[in-house]
Amino acid sequence: MKIKVGVLGATGAVGQRFSQLLADHPYFDLVVLAASERSAGKSYQQATNWILPEPIPAHLGQMTVQEMSTGLDCELLFSALPTDSARKWESRYAAAGYGVFSNAGAHRMDSDVPLLIPEVNPEHLDLLTHQQVGRGWERGFIVTNPNCTSIPMTMALAPLQPRFGVETVVVTSLQALSGAGYPGVPSLDAIDNVIPFVADSEEIKMNDEPNKMLGASDGRQVTTAGITISAHCNRVPVSDGHLVTVSVRFKQKPSLGDILEAWTMWNPLPQKLNLPFAPTPPLVVRSEDNRPQPRLDRDAGRGMATTIGRLRPCTALDARFVALAHNTIRGAAGGSVLNAELMYAQGMLETFKEKEATHHVST
Repeated sequence: MKIKVGVLGATGAVGQRFSQLLADHPYFDLVVLAASERSAGKSYQQATNWILPEPIPAHLGQMTVQEMSTGLDCELLFSALPTDSARKWESRYAAAGYGVFSNAGAHRMDSDVPLLIPEVNPEHLDLLTHQQVGRGWERGFIVTNPNCTSIPMTMALAPLQPRFGVETVVVTSLQALSGAGYPGVPSLDAIDNVIPFVADSEEIKMNDEPNKMLGASDGRQVTTAGITISAHCNRVPVSDGHLVTVSVRFKQKPSLGDILEAWTMWNPLPQKLNLPFAPTPPLVVRSEDNRPQPRLDRDAGRGMATTIGRLRPCTALDARFVALAHNTIRGAAGGSVLNAELMYAQGMLETFKEKEATHHVST
């Protein structure tokens, strides 16, 4: 039985990607598209400046965009809201009985909120019981996915951390223009240029989020991994695909062969469960000197895989490499959809399959 779902902020760039990915999903039935007052009441086709290369799914184009309220006729919500709106609405929706899968940064570092990459830290979903009890939510919850730039680095480090102990990381990001939303960075700023500043919080996120995801949960909070991370974040004139260059110091000193083996043998839970959006393999390791490249590699695994290359010794630390992920698919909408798939496959969404009774409190 499919679960009825909706998208918050459906007309924006990430909201469009959510709508595209959920349009014909085997687990979820997309029945609600919600956005601001200026879009509400219009058809999705009329309200949306569709920027994806694939055409808008015909049945979605005819749907009426709804105003934000806690009376939406669905069970789960995928949030593409800006941070300020997410801070206002996401807790309200969870309190009203909805399951919220958020791409926003408003709740990522809350101690009782899973900051989830299903391949990396699926066990962090054990925080939800404490979250619901502590906040008085009967069945609603919030699960977040990380900042789009944190994902390729964390995916690459995840198989290495338990085997070798990651101690220090120096990372430089080369972030695509689409990460700024639409219309994003003005063309006269972006063309023929690199902007060595993305946002006030971007480097903080790169420092803090991987430590939470690679840390250990006791069901009440996460003890962070304690990795020293120094991040430098840059905006570059690329349409999609965030690339990071990473240097790592390990507690144990692996050979390059040990690192390659850890990457190529990694078979985490979403792949074992054969989830619809789980890429196989999760890490695509390239041997060429000049890969990965955004234009050539961002769509690996339908945009859900992380591509790694240029593994070599580091004269300052121990090893260095390059990693790449699609920022609006894996780094945003696709990541949240995979989070929901994991919970579905593990039986954590059974209560949302109940159709007879309403569980929402309208406000």
